Amino acid sequence: MVRATGIGSFPGEHQRDFDTALAVVLDELAADERGLPFLPEVPGRGAPAGMTGRTLGVVSELDADLQPSGWRLTGSSGAPPLDQRRARSQLGQDLDSLEEQASTHAGAFKVQLVGPWTLAATVERPRGDKLLADHGARRDLAQALALGVADHVADLRRRLPAATEIIVQLDEPGLPAVLSGSVPTASGFSRHRTVHPPEASEALAWVLGAIAGAGATPWVHCCAPDVPVGLLRGAGARGVAVDLTALAAADLDVLAETLEAGDSVVLGVVPGTDPEAVPGDGEVTDTVLRWLDLLGLDPERVGDRLLVAPSCGTAGASAAWARGSLRLLRTAARNAT
Repeated sequence: MVRATGIGSFPGEHQRDFDTALAVVLDELAADERGLPFLPEVPGRGAPAGMTGRTLGVVSELDADLQPSGWRLTGSSGAPPLDQRRARSQLGQDLDSLEEQASTHAGAFKVQLVGPWTLAATVERPRGDKLLADHGARRDLAQALALGVADHVADLRRRLPAATEIIVQLDEPGLPAVLSGSVPTASGFSRHRTVHPPEASEALAWVLGAIAGAGATPWVHCCAPDVPVGLLRGAGARGVAVDLTALAAADLDVLAETLEAGDSVVLGVVPGTDPEAVPGDGEVTDTVLRWLDLLGLDPERVGDRLLVAPSCGTAGASAAWARGSLRLLRTAARNAT
C-alpha cells in the first residue's frame, strides 16, 4: 500500500494560515489509511516560523538571535534572546492548534526539524561566519539538537496520545554541499572545508539516536542531488525522502536496498510549486510504477514503506496547489497499490 504525505512547508503569512494549512493536511491525509499527516510549516509568517527558527526554538541549550544575515548564536548564558523566545512561542501556538485539531488522531504523524549539518551551514557563530567553520561549535550544536528533539517528541506524545507512531523528519538539503566542501564562507570568496563522512555520520547519529530513544521514528529528507543514502541509513535513519528528478542511476540500488531492509522511502514525484500543466493522477501513478519497475520491486512487496510527496516544501506554491498536490498524491498512491 503506497502512501502519500508532504515534505513540510505551506504558503501563508498569518497564524490563521497555519490553522488552515493544518486543517488541509488533516482533511487530505489523516482520514485515509494511505495518508501520512504532518505538522505544516508556514515560513511566510516570519523567520521565527521558518524551518531554522522552529528548530532553534526546540534547542534550549543554545541561545540564538536574528541578524540581517540570518540566525546567529549569541554565546550568552542568560535569558534566551527575544527572537528565539518568539520562535518557541510560535511553535507552542502551532502545537496548541495541533492538539486542538488532532488530539484523537490514531495513526502515524510526522513533524519536521532541520538536521545538524544544514543547521551548521545556516546559523552563524557569535563572532561571525557559519558554525560549520568551527569543529567544536558544530559538535555542540548537534548535541544540543539531540537533547531538544527528545523533549520535542515527549511533548508531541503528550499532545497526540492516540498516535500509533511519531515520525521526526530531519531536513538536510545542505548535507551534500557540506560533504563536498562547497558551502561558501561569509565573504563568498572561499568555501568551508569538507566535512568527512565519519564526522557527518557521528553528528547525525546523535540526533537520529535521540529521536529513536524517545520512541519516535527518525527520517531524513534531502531534495538536493547526491543524497548520501548509505551514510544516512548508517547513522540511524529509518526513512529517507528524496526528489525523484534529482536522483541518478546509481541511487537506484541503494534505495531498493532501503525498501527491502524494511525502511521507508519518500519519493518526490510532483513539483513543490505550481506546475505549468497540472499532471493527472494516472501520470503520477505511472511515474511511481515505472520507478518501482526499475528497482525490480512490486508495489505489494514494498507495502506501506513507499510514500509519494512533493519534491520539496510548498511554501512557494499557491494555496490551491499546496492542497491539490496532496489530493493528487493520495489518489495516485491509491492507484499504485
